[in-house]
Amino acid sequence: MTISRREFLAALAATGGAALAGCAGTGTKPGGGNYTNVRVIDAHYHWYPREFVTLMEKEGPANGAKMGRDAAGNPVVQSVAGGTQTSVMRRNMTEFDLIIKEMDERKVNTYALSMTNPMVYWAPPAFALKLSQAVNDACAAAHLKYPERFFGTIMLPMQDTKLAVQELERAARLPGMRAINIGEHINGKNLHEKQFWPVYERCEALGLPLFTHNLYPSGAERLKDFFMINTLGNLYEDGIAAISLVCGGVMDAFPKLEVYLPHGGGTFPWMIGRLDYAIGVSPALKHMKQPAHRYLRRFYYDIIVLDPRIMKMLIDLVGVDRVVMGTDFPQLMSVRQPVDFVDSIPGLTRREREMILSDNPARLLKLLAA
Repeated sequence: MTISRREFLAALAATGGAALAGCAGTGTKPGGGNYTNVRVIDAHYHWYPREFVTLMEKEGPANGAKMGRDAAGNPVVQSVAGGTQTSVMRRNMTEFDLIIKEMDERKVNTYALSMTNPMVYWAPPAFALKLSQAVNDACAAAHLKYPERFFGTIMLPMQDTKLAVQELERAARLPGMRAINIGEHINGKNLHEKQFWPVYERCEALGLPLFTHNLYPSGAERLKDFFMINTLGNLYEDGIAAISLVCGGVMDAFPKLEVYLPHGGGTFPWMIGRLDYAIGVSPALKHMKQPAHRYLRRFYYDIIVLDPRIMKMLIDLVGVDRVVMGTDFPQLMSVRQPVDFVDSIPGLTRREREMILSDNPARLLKLLAA
C-alpha cells in the first residue's frame, strides 16, 4: 500500500471522526455470531507447559528464580533477575482438560500456544536453553496429540545469539511450530540491536513470523499504582518494540519478515503521525528513507484493545487484512469471548469478521494447508 502523507493524515482524521460519530452505537451483529463453518483461531493464548513448571520448581532456585505456591496451590514464580511481576502458573494454563473446556466455551477451535512472563531471558544461558527446549518440545507434543487444536510458538534463549540460532534450527523442525515467541526487549535491550539480527535472518529464511510479547515494562517503579503496569506499561512496550524494529533498520533489512504486535500494536499505530513528523525534523532519524506510516502494514495487530470503536479505527488505519484474532487469554486483561467482541465491532461485513477470526491468523500461522 503506497499513500502520500496528505492522504494518510486525511484518512486518519476521517477515521477519528467516524468513530466519534458512532460512539453512541453498540455495533452490529451480522449473522448473529454464527460461525460454525469458520475455524476460529486465537493466535495469542498463554500457557505454561508442565515440563517448564517442573523444571522451574526443580532447578529454578539454583539458577536465580524464587519459587513458591499460592493459596490455591498453584506454582508461582515469585521473582527472577530483572523481573518486576510474579507469574502464577494456574491449572487452566497447564492442564489440557481445562484448557480445552474453556476453549470450547469461548467458541475457539485453535490456539497458537505461547509463554508469558517470566520467559527465559533472566536465566543463565545454559538453563535458558534447557527451559526453551522444554517449552518447544511440549508445544510439539501438544500439537501431535491435538493436531487441529494446538500449534506452537518457539521460545529462544535470546540473551545468547549462538544458542538462540541453534535452538531455532532444532525447534523449527518440530511438528506444529509456526512462529517465534519473542519478548519486546531482551533484558533491557531493544529489538533492533545487531546482536539479534542472526535470529531474524533465520526467521525470515524459515518463514517464521515474530510474535512479540510484552515483558517487564520499563519504568515499573512509576507504574506500580492503579494497575498502570498493564493499562499503560504493556502498551508502551509494544510501541517501543515496533519503533525499534522500524527505525533500527530490521524491517528494511528483512523485508519478508512478518511481525505480530499484541494489544492492537499498543502505542505504535496512534503515534505514527508524530513519528512521521519526527523523521522530517530530527537528526536522529535522518537515516530513514521513507515515512513511518509506510511500515504500518508490515505488522499484524490483534484485537486486545477491548473497545469495539477503537478496534474499528485501527482496522480503518491498517487494513482489515492486518488484524488477527489474538486475545491474551486467560490473563486478566484478555478478550474473554472473542467471537462476540469481533461481532461488536461496528461497520464490518460478515466476510471481514471472518477474516479476523480465521483467515488472517491462518495466513500468518500458515495453517491454510494444515
